[in-house]
Amino acid sequence: MAVTTGSRRAAPSDRRPWLGQWNSTVTSYYLLVGASGLLLVIGLVMVLSSSTIESIAAERSPFAAFLNQARYALIGLPLMLVAARLPVRWYKRLAWPAILVALGMLIAVPFVGKLVNGNRNWLVLGPIQFQPSELAKLALAVWLGAVLGRKQHLLGRWGQALVPGVIGLVAVVGLVIAGHDLGTAMIIALLGLGAYWVSGAPASLLAVGGVGGAVIVGWAFVLNQSSSDRIERILATYGSACDEASECYQSIHGLYGLGTGGLFGVGLGGSREKWNYLPEAHNDFIYAVIGEELGLLGTLLVLALFAVLGVAMARVVRRHTDPFVKITTAAIACWVVGQAFVNIGVVIGVLPVIGVPLPLVSAGGSALVTTMVALGVVISFARTEPGAAEALASRPRVVRRAVAVLSRRRGHGRTPRASR
Repeated sequence: MAVTTGSRRAAPSDRRPWLGQWNSTVTSYYLLVGASGLLLVIGLVMVLSSSTIESIAAERSPFAAFLNQARYALIGLPLMLVAARLPVRWYKRLAWPAILVALGMLIAVPFVGKLVNGNRNWLVLGPIQFQPSELAKLALAVWLGAVLGRKQHLLGRWGQALVPGVIGLVAVVGLVIAGHDLGTAMIIALLGLGAYWVSGAPASLLAVGGVGGAVIVGWAFVLNQSSSDRIERILATYGSACDEASECYQSIHGLYGLGTGGLFGVGLGGSREKWNYLPEAHNDFIYAVIGEELGLLGTLLVLALFAVLGVAMARVVRRHTDPFVKITTAAIACWVVGQAFVNIGVVIGVLPVIGVPLPLVSAGGSALVTTMVALGVVISFARTEPGAAEALASRPRVVRRAVAVLSRRRGHGRTPRASR
């Protein structure tokens, strides 16, 4: 009788092949590229669908908003590709010039900025109109990464943690609030909190910063006499009753859109709320149109893609060895993913209307281009994870070998034609 020697126990990666793929050095890279690309495509499609009626009502081309968004996407795409290829050392060199330029533009906004919807947060340079606050988000994220990463071993002292990081953060937030753009200021504060959290700053400093931020928000929302509309927004969200024809109008019609869509939606292009019932249907409230036309499944898809972005950036923070990369990635993650959840929270009625767009999806040139470049920065970081560069460099050779093998198999599989 033959005696068996016992079989080799299968390794965990053999039993669960997906685990090996998840632990791959290029997983973060592909998650970032895939989720960003899908969100960009969804955004272009939904801007086209949600803006046609308002464009026709304004006696413009039905494709005016879509073509404008597509133009900015075409501008952002090469910038994103360049950002994804730049070495990390270049971002460290650009940190101080970027923050100084951003501060200069923010200082200019209260004096020569353009007033739009009650907020003075636009600069106009000839045919170009943009929001410096969007550029300031990226500049601040890279600058905080450079400053806090270089002195990370000293951040246990309050003085080292405050100077110059907190000073720069407060300066940017204060200048944005001076333009009455409280929503963007809150996102920038969230960006700074993420950077300081990953940097290892004292918990007491984070607590004081959180309390200070709450005081500033309370002052801007409640105590400032010029912001009575903001008080109405709070009462509309958390109060027992509000006027459906004024302060509650936008929120209620956003919920109408989400509720009408059901599970599968009324079909792409079939939204009723976009017929001038829902203000900012292609911008801040585009998530409501997604829910109406694509249903619950469409909204969950968008939510899942932002969750994928968050997971991918968390992987970069956990796996990378450079403190600059960790801090900058955390800041961009809190900005992009945090802003997405704030926008969605506004649409579903759990947060007051504060006017922040859905990243990569809502219409808006400055926000789209800046967000694409920021994700390109993180993709560049993902390419430099330990082992990722070597794995990505070997992929073209693997593809070429696979194509060669398939070609040989096809050649061997052919049978000569019989002669007559």
